[in-house]
Amino acid sequence: MDLTKEQIREIIGKRVAKEFKDGDVVTLGIGLPTAAADYVAPDVHVMFQSENGLLGMGNSDGACDKRVTNAGGKMVNLQKGACFYDSAMAFTMMRGGHIDLTVLGALQVDQEGSLASWLIPGKFVPGIGGSMDLTVGAKKVIVAMEHTSKDTIKILKKCTLPLTAYKEVDMIITERAVFDVTPDGLILTEINPLFTLDDIKSSTKAEFTAVLPA
Repeated sequence: MDLTKEQIREIIGKRVAKEFKDGDVVTLGIGLPTAAADYVAPDVHVMFQSENGLLGMGNSDGACDKRVTNAGGKMVNLQKGACFYDSAMAFTMMRGGHIDLTVLGALQVDQEGSLASWLIPGKFVPGIGGSMDLTVGAKKVIVAMEHTSKDTIKILKKCTLPLTAYKEVDMIITERAVFDVTPDGLILTEINPLFTLDDIKSSTKAEFTAVLPA
């Protein structure tokens, strides 16, 4: 089934937000992962950290101070209690195990939990940013991405692009399915009702075990 970019963003954002726990400090990668900030449950208080030096980042809705942006350069508002700090402190937080959960996009992810997210063959990219630091330093790592890209399968047995991190991903969330990454391989735990198990198999090159609700 073909979904619009807006529908994909909403589906993934809502599902990612279910992983947030009250009191979490969360870092969202630029692009699609930021959609999760729009769907945090009312009774869950999350502090969003931006790697450019902001703790307590809000979303881009409503009045935004033009001087305040997230790591992707998009204007954002502030949560109550927000604070600013320099890049050294931002990366100390990321590397020091102070981030409860990070949500990142990916070009590829594999069944071992390795992630490739920074090098697009034939295209200029500005650099890897803080992805390496986040994947190694965060207590939980979620890859939030479209299941395929222009009919290219992104969930593989082994990543073929240069790695961002090796065996650090804990969960994969796409518009089609949710996988847990375990020492025994990928476990398919949820399927979007718009898709079937055969759809998931045909659009996934990784090996996985399906453990689905009855």
